[in-house]
Amino acid sequence: MVVEVFKTNVQKEDDKNYVIAVIQKQFPDYKVNFDLEDCDKILRIEAVALKAENIVDYVNCLGYDCVALE
Repeated sequence: MVVEVFKTNVQKEDDKNYVIAVIQKQFPDYKVNFDLEDCDKILRIEAVALKAENIVDYVNCLGYDCVALE
């Protein structure tokens, strides 16, 4: 399993739920969660074969900022 962590600008619970639902529809095998309490509004994704750049592009296309953290 690979875990990738991303900094986002997702602020609201509704936005969080929307992003999770859309990612899980596109990538049904991914385990997705947010930590909106963190100052970086962290998005964590766990999967077997995960490419961070795909998630960044996908979330950006949804209208949110998303940057992979090292």
